[in-house]
Amino acid sequence: MKPAALAPEQELAARDPKLGALIARVGPFPIKAVRLVRPLDALARSITYQQLSGKAAATILGRVQALYPGRKYFSPELILATADENFRAAGLSRNKTAALKDLAARTLDGTVPGHRALVRMGDEEIITRLTSVRGIGRWTVEMLLLFHLGRLDVWPVDDLGVRKGYARTYRKRVAPTPKELVVIGERWRPYRSVAAWYFWRALEFPD
Repeated sequence: MKPAALAPEQELAARDPKLGALIARVGPFPIKAVRLVRPLDALARSITYQQLSGKAAATILGRVQALYPGRKYFSPELILATADENFRAAGLSRNKTAALKDLAARTLDGTVPGHRALVRMGDEEIITRLTSVRGIGRWTVEMLLLFHLGRLDVWPVDDLGVRKGYARTYRKRVAPTPKELVVIGERWRPYRSVAAWYFWRALEFPD
């Protein structure tokens, strides 16, 4: 009888005792792929939340959504038809308004894929496509891959929380640079998303 496959966090724990101790402390890895991911809506939310507290961003996003009563999802056509002044009145900056409209335009021209196309693409192809949108950087797309698409091998080396969490877990006095973390992360393939998530959780515990 073939033995049952280990869960990703169990496999990492078996490979790496220090990470395993953190995994035992935190518990199971909970992230699963979201059944329906609409890149337009997810990225519109990301654009709104940039450089704002969660409460302030949620308020502004609610005002933007209220521009389209009765709609559950954003429409690229309606976004492009909306006057910039309306977005500004809702609380979006000029740069965020321009980014939102670029996102809508690139959704219509196919640069930003729909859900069915998205789930068939590889991680790097998704990153390349979505970072061509104004105001969308690699980290934002990595969060989409990890938390919405449930991709298991995303490694956000520019994330300060991951770097600090790694340093705390392995008792390093200085957090690694992004370049150093690229090399370090090879040990956790193909489950680098899982390792990253546990390093974020490491910061929730006292030293």
